Amino acid sequence: MANSLGISPFSETDDQQSLRSLARDVAQRELLPWARHWDETEEFPQRSFEALGRAGLLGITIDEQYGGAGLGDVESAIVLEELGRVDVSSAILAQLIFNGPPRAIQHLGNDAMKRRWLPMAAAGEALFCIGISETEAGSAVNHMRAKLAPDGDGFRLNAYKNYVTGGHKSRGCLVWCRFPGSEPGSIKGIGAVVVDLEAPGVSIAGTHVKMGLRGTSEAEMAFDDVRVERDDVLVWGDVESGESFKTLIAHINHERCGNAAMCVGAAQGALEYVITYMNDRKLGTKTLADFQGLQWKIADMATQLEGARLLLQRAVHMAGEGGTPPAMETAMAKTAANLTAKFVCDEAIQLLGGYGFSREYPLERVYRDIRGLCIGAGTVEVQRNFIGKNVLDGMKPASHGWR
Repeated sequence: MANSLGISPFSETDDQQSLRSLARDVAQRELLPWARHWDETEEFPQRSFEALGRAGLLGITIDEQYGGAGLGDVESAIVLEELGRVDVSSAILAQLIFNGPPRAIQHLGNDAMKRRWLPMAAAGEALFCIGISETEAGSAVNHMRAKLAPDGDGFRLNAYKNYVTGGHKSRGCLVWCRFPGSEPGSIKGIGAVVVDLEAPGVSIAGTHVKMGLRGTSEAEMAFDDVRVERDDVLVWGDVESGESFKTLIAHINHERCGNAAMCVGAAQGALEYVITYMNDRKLGTKTLADFQGLQWKIADMATQLEGARLLLQRAVHMAGEGGTPPAMETAMAKTAANLTAKFVCDEAIQLLGGYGFSREYPLERVYRDIRGLCIGAGTVEVQRNFIGKNVLDGMKPASHGWR
């Protein structure tokens, strides 16, 4: 991936560079002028979603036979970085298609499920959401209560899902739930089904008023005796082992890399904004860019950003064609990108002084937006738990630098 410093051992192909240019153009022309509006009004960024669809950017990771481009994690990260550079609320709409239910359906779904949902996703005709978290089961997913009950040759779903990003505007939802015989507190028997949100028994209980990402609300969703056919089952919950749960968790690595890409993009945008400001802002006969102490801040911001970008590049390149980014590299990339985005945006606000703190300028919005990404798709603490435990147990990243 290219970046403002031109430093990267991961060179982009001509096609990838063209994709980056397209995403950057769409972001600047269609997303940026409306970014503040979505934040101020908390309106769903429908205009952004339609613009991404018109540009053909929503089908990046969907197979060509279903109307997509058939690309992978490297390309989705390129697009998400460029969109996140101007508006993370709008970038999340692409994230939900690239690395959400459509990606899971493509990799794990049956033919009927693919034919039903993937063309709709590739064409930008519908948004999709993921129902995992519950009131008493956030990071502790094993405590979820959502469950399926047998009903003839199918099932009935009863669930109450919280913090479902874009759930109130979605057509399909990937719901993690317990299959018959599974008990709360265990990962055994947890699987997933795809629910048509126009089905009887589905309702939106409310949406959360948030600190950031205000254009893409988090919904509370109720599923009351919703009929689920056998063809709607994405991953069957194995009550004898936790293998089905492990399959679902591994697939979230796509989402975590997408999260990291948006953080890298947001931090890049913040850095570029403050560089322009410092080169223009004068104090006497000098600009702010002439002061060594402020140069050091920029040096730290740029260095941390390049480190996070390289960790992300390593993870998405290791996914290969049609594969999944490895767990350790993904956890490191998400942790680094989340913390880097917080650091860069915070320092950028400090460098702008009162202007950085003002809602008339974009940096405070960007800071609020990326703060939510440090929680979504697995908190920084959960990633650190995984990294720390596995390093202590002797697991190393594929390109480790210690003995």
